[in-house]
Order: sequence, then C-alpha cells, then structure tokens
Amino acid sequence: MATNHLLEISAYGQSIWMDNLTRDIIKSGELKQMTETGGIKGITSNPAIFEKAIEGNKIYDEEIEAGIRKDKSVLEIYESLVFDDIRDACDVFLPVYEATKGLDGYVSIEVPPTIAKNTETTISEARRYNQAIGRPNVMIKIPGTAEGLPAVEAAIADGINVNITLLFSVESYVQTARAYIRGLEKRVAAGKDISKIASVASFFLSRIDSNIDSKVDKMLAAATDEESKAKLLSIKGKVAIANAKIAYQEYKKIIQSDRWKALSAKGAQVQRLLWASTSTKNPEYSDVMYVDELVGPDTVNTLPPSTIVACTDHCDVDNRVENDVDSAYKLMETLKEENINLDEVMAELLEEGIDKFVKPFDTLMKSLEDKVKQLVPA
Repeated sequence: MATNHLLEISAYGQSIWMDNLTRDIIKSGELKQMTETGGIKGITSNPAIFEKAIEGNKIYDEEIEAGIRKDKSVLEIYESLVFDDIRDACDVFLPVYEATKGLDGYVSIEVPPTIAKNTETTISEARRYNQAIGRPNVMIKIPGTAEGLPAVEAAIADGINVNITLLFSVESYVQTARAYIRGLEKRVAAGKDISKIASVASFFLSRIDSNIDSKVDKMLAAATDEESKAKLLSIKGKVAIANAKIAYQEYKKIIQSDRWKALSAKGAQVQRLLWASTSTKNPEYSDVMYVDELVGPDTVNTLPPSTIVACTDHCDVDNRVENDVDSAYKLMETLKEENINLDEVMAELLEEGIDKFVKPFDTLMKSLEDKVKQLVPA
C-alpha cells in the first residue's frame, strides 16, 4: 500500500484541516472516513466554499422548500442550510475534538463578510452564530481587520472559539495574538475558565506570491542589467513562505513572554498559526510547496481537496518552519531594495480578500433567491 504522506505530518506537531465543506461529503460518510483514516483533524468553510456547495445542488432543495413553507427570508434559509451543515460536521469531528482534548476537531464558520468593517455587528453575529450552532467544537471566523480585532477580543472573553482569518502581514498576526491575549485576560479577570478556548490565526500564503510575482514580472520586463534581474528572480515564489517563517518567529517570542506564561499557567491554549490559501497558483512551482516548507510544532495547515490528494501522494515531510529563517529576513530586505512595498501589498490583499468573500456571498444570496422563486408553489 502506498504511503499517505499526510499522516506523517502530525509527528511534527502540525495538524491538517481541510479547506472545504459540502453536505455531500457529510451525508456520504466520506468526511467521517477522512477523520478516521485520512489524517484530517478539522475543517474550514467560507462564503466562497458555501456558494460552490449550495448553488445548483439539489441536496438542499427539500430544506429550502421547508423554509419557504415556514415563510423564512432568503437569509434565514441560507443560515438554516449552513448551520445544519456546520452542526453535522461538528458531530463528525467530535471524536477528534475529544481525543485531542480540544486541540483539534474544529469546524470553522465565518460571520457574514459584509460586516467585516463593523465591530459591534461582528461581535453580535459571532455570539449569535456560536449560540445557534451550539457545539463545543465550532469555531467562529472573524476577519483580521482593524475593526475585527476588538470583536476577536470580545468573543474570546465570552468563551467563543475564534479563527481569525485574512491575515497577510506579520504585524497583523502580532495584533491578532495580542487581541487573543487581551480576551483571555478579561476572562481571567472575570474569574472564568480559559482552558477550553481555542483560537487559530489564519495566515494566507499563495495570494501573496501571486501578487508579488505579478509585480516582479513587470519589473523583469523592464530590467536591463543582469544583477537586477537575478535579484528579482530570487524573489519570485519565495515571499509567502518567508513571511510565514518570520510570523512563526514572532509566535515563539509571544509564547515566551511573561504575559503569555501567566495565562498558560491558568490553562490557556496557544493560539496556533494556521497556514491558509495553500493551493499553489503557479504551475511552475511545486503543488505542495506551502505544505512541505511550513511543517512545524503548534501549527495548522488547511488544504483544499486537490492539495490533500497531492500531499498524500508526494509531500516530503520534515520540520522546516525554522529552516532558512535568516534568508527569510534577507528576502524582506531585498524587497525594500527593489522598491516593493510589502505593507502596501498586504493592505491591498486584505481588501481583495474581503471582496473575494463578499462577492460569492452576494451571488449565493441571489441564487438562493432565484431558487426560492422556482420552488414556491404556483
């Protein structure tokens, strides 16, 4: 029997979650099998994933018709579909959650992306989602925007598991970690238990390389001397992994701080870095490079189904998250020398990221509205 390389990763302290959720894989038993024999320890969803799952899929028609009979709005029907899938997935992953004592077994659901810039609404929706789903292993996704981070703090203080999403810059990760710590400290001050709260900081990868590679290609076309060309070529396809490795160094500093140690002594779980957007967009690069290069302790990697298949077949697993860290810092200096402003790139990617979730959410609402009209009895 061929080796499933995905199963080797847990030995290095990294958990593999799947970046995809559909009712089909829940009902068929495929998801349960993946948790039992495939090495999958959690799952994430987002509006783009649900758009693909629901649009044009007859498996949801009966529930949509039931919603119509109860005179539910399109948004209420959407939530009933999604919440049911999340609850069912949570039940599938509950044995993982229990076996790992709350380290893994989480199912992530994102608050509506349309509220990414509204702190108070994000807080109220995080609370409502958490209560409505009613599972100990649900994780509420909140974007790591300036407005989202106070919501993260409030949700953690409430005892809600939080997945902070759309992180691109190292600084945004550091701010996220601080929000998590502040939330835990508030909970401690209120005399409440912090040992059963989990959080991950979702650090996006491939989108960074796609953005910077595009800029580099334009600069290469205009470059005349060989030294400049060589410098530019050394950047291509390297920035996302270097950026992630630097973020991991910040994580290590955070967990060595006195502030964190005080929380750890009270049972706090570390907020793990989660590598997201890990499907390689450029066919010239290895299709598992965002897996192979970032295996290491206290991390999670979320893989879409295609990357799960690729990694199962040919991942080269080793603890590499702290390899070539000096080179990672040097690469950031090279970006500055070539006048590539990483802060601007990260800000641009955050705005694009919100838009990439808002558009499928709006499309899904429209397609559900159309389906409701089709299914309404004449």
